[in-house]
Amino acid sequence: MTDHPRNPKVDAYLSQATQWREEFGQLRALALSCDLVEDFKWGNPCYTAEGANVVLIHGFKDYCALLFFKGALMPDPRGILIRQTENVQASRQIRFTSAQQIAGMAADLKAYIDAAIAVEKSGQKVEMKKTAEFTMPAEFQARLDGDAALKAAFEALTPGRQRAYLLHFSSAKQAKTREARIEKLRPKILEGKGLDD
Repeated sequence: MTDHPRNPKVDAYLSQATQWREEFGQLRALALSCDLVEDFKWGNPCYTAEGANVVLIHGFKDYCALLFFKGALMPDPRGILIRQTENVQASRQIRFTSAQQIAGMAADLKAYIDAAIAVEKSGQKVEMKKTAEFTMPAEFQARLDGDAALKAAFEALTPGRQRAYLLHFSSAKQAKTREARIEKLRPKILEGKGLDD
C-alpha cells in the first residue's frame, strides 16, 4: 500500500475549515494510508477505490464523521456504525467529537476503511428500497391524478429523484404544508430536476 497524492481541492477545503480542522487532517491521513485516491465531491473530501466512492469526510455542528457509502454491508465488530436517519439506506457514519477520539480509534478506523474497500471491490450492492415502497402522500397522488404533465414528468425522473420528492412531501405533518411543498416544487419536477438540483 502506498500513500496517494493529496488533492489540491482538499488542501484548500482544510485550510479554510474553521471547525474540525485537526480532526479532518487526521481522517485524511488515515484514508490516504489505506490506498485510496483522494477526490473532492459534494463539497467534501471523498476517497475512492478503482473509481468507486468508498468513504467521505464531513463535518456538522456537533460532530465530524467518516461516511461509508456502503456501510450497510460492512461488518461492525465495534458497534460504531451509525445510520444518519431512518431514510438512509446504504451509508453509515462513524462520528467524532475530538482529535483525541480519532487518535484512540486509529487502528479500528483503518480496519473499517479496509473493510469498506473490500466491500466495494467485492462488487456487492446495497438492496435499495423500491420507489413504490415509499409512502405516496395522498395530496401528491391526487395532484398526479389530475395533472397529466406532472405525472409524466414525475415518472420520467430517476428513482432516486422520485424518492427524494416523496420523502420531502411526506415529511410534512400537515396536509396544508404538503400541498404547499407540492405546489412550490411542481416547476422543478416539470423541468426534470431533482429536489436538490
